[in-house]
Amino acid sequence: MTTTTGYVTSAEGEGQLLRHIDWRGAFWVASGVPALVLFSIGGIAGTTGTLAFLIWTASMIMGFIQSFTYAEIAGLFPNKSGGASVYGATAWLRYSKFIAPLSVWCNWFAWSPVLSLGCSIAAAYILNALFPIPVFTPTSPEVVSYIAGHAGTAPADAVIAVTTAATPAIRSWALFSHTLGPVGFSLNATFFIGAVLMLITFAIQHRGILGTANMQKYIGLLVIVPMLIVGVVPIITGQINWANFSPLVPLASAYAPAPGSWNIPGWTLVLGGMFIAAWSTYGFETAVCYTSEFKDPGTDTFKAIFYSGLLCLLLYILVPFTFQGVLGLDGMLAPSIVDGSGVASAMAQMVHGGTLITNLLVMLMILALMLSIMTAMAGSSRTLYQGSVDGWLPRYLSHVNAHGAPTRAMWTDLVCNLIVLAIASTDATSFFFILAVSNCGYIIFNFLNLNAGWIHRVDNGHIARPWKAPAFVIALGAIFAYVNAVFMGAGAKTWNPNALWAGLIFAALIIPVFCFRHYVQDGGKFPEHMLADLGLKQSDLAVKKAGMLPYLTLVAGLAVVLLANWFFVL
Repeated sequence: MTTTTGYVTSAEGEGQLLRHIDWRGAFWVASGVPALVLFSIGGIAGTTGTLAFLIWTASMIMGFIQSFTYAEIAGLFPNKSGGASVYGATAWLRYSKFIAPLSVWCNWFAWSPVLSLGCSIAAAYILNALFPIPVFTPTSPEVVSYIAGHAGTAPADAVIAVTTAATPAIRSWALFSHTLGPVGFSLNATFFIGAVLMLITFAIQHRGILGTANMQKYIGLLVIVPMLIVGVVPIITGQINWANFSPLVPLASAYAPAPGSWNIPGWTLVLGGMFIAAWSTYGFETAVCYTSEFKDPGTDTFKAIFYSGLLCLLLYILVPFTFQGVLGLDGMLAPSIVDGSGVASAMAQMVHGGTLITNLLVMLMILALMLSIMTAMAGSSRTLYQGSVDGWLPRYLSHVNAHGAPTRAMWTDLVCNLIVLAIASTDATSFFFILAVSNCGYIIFNFLNLNAGWIHRVDNGHIARPWKAPAFVIALGAIFAYVNAVFMGAGAKTWNPNALWAGLIFAALIIPVFCFRHYVQDGGKFPEHMLADLGLKQSDLAVKKAGMLPYLTLVAGLAVVLLANWFFVL
């Protein structure tokens, strides 16, 4: 390998990622994760009711405990990027060529849709700001005039008719729309605005990780500080209505404020909330995506995930608690909160802000969404890059530019997300279908990686670890792997009856992709450097110290998913 002005090239002439940041840089790149709470704060309230704040708290605590397993295994690979999925995948390599790339693939298709989902919400904010839908009441002059000219029209119907006529045409315009299976897709105004936002994100990240971290530091401060203010001010000013936290029972049915009971349908809704919350609360593990870009990976890796976790622990507990305490269940179930477009107005209400504060918070919400989008592109593109470097994904993804940015992986992310954006732009049903399917991948990744912690201990216990988790934490992580499997089996159906099966099918798509790379491009051999961090050779993979335990783990995990799906019903 040769180094020229900090730019590293491999024997094949492809650039590699550059060691430009410390843990603070990774912290700021991961600072977009707290904004993910705004994606599904209304959706989780719609499925869990008054339990919503406890769902967020429990999920965040689980995610924080799990992160210590990821911090340990990340320290084993100072020269890899791509995050926990890449580091955990190598643990499974001794036991199956196909399970290892499954971890990387599932992590990618879990993180990547943040781009499209975030852009669709941000585009909705921009549309609301530039082309708002007018609000009329039965006493509005326009409605009164309409009723006078259309005798016998009910006031509610007159309001709908007047609103429809006064709504800007761009709100209903679409270049092309169609329905395919459980979802629709549309090339509408939301799609095109979202596409522009995605291209802006690409341009920022094209400069490499140092430029991305510097940009996100300032955006992160603009977003995190207002979230803290909104989380704290209502508590200080006494706006929390404690009646909004009772009774602590599940809903009788989703998106209806009537309380239910702790029966099987109620538990199914609760598990559905835990399932979708995991997509957000576990997300700070992306802080270890940049190990090969750390100046000192031995110390930076643990600090990056630990301090990112502390930030998320604060905001994921505080913000949902305050929202619920102020808005109550009815307010949380408002359509604009469920789809995310009214969150800024709700935040302004919490701090008693007027029009100026509301507009300012709308701008900050757009920045928050852009922050989460940049976090997702940075992490997911590096997962694709390292998966290619290690011989699991097609070779073309191994390329980086002169700034150390994995541009071909970023372009792949961009193209895939333009397709997903067309679906997410259609309606809330399509939005949450994508969210649920991508989270199936995220749960699969977490299951494999939490078990990778103890597999690495068995097979690679002799390798020095910059930071080593207590043994009981590794064991607790393995238990949580099965708890997550229950969330997936029972909870995915609460968002879409086809979400679980679509997620499993999408996960299986890695098989032909991996076979093409491994058997067609590489002739059935992995790159020699893949195991360099562990000091292993290809022949060493034949030694399986864990015996049959990893296989039994996989069978048990699949059984838990299927049994949970059968037992828990709505």
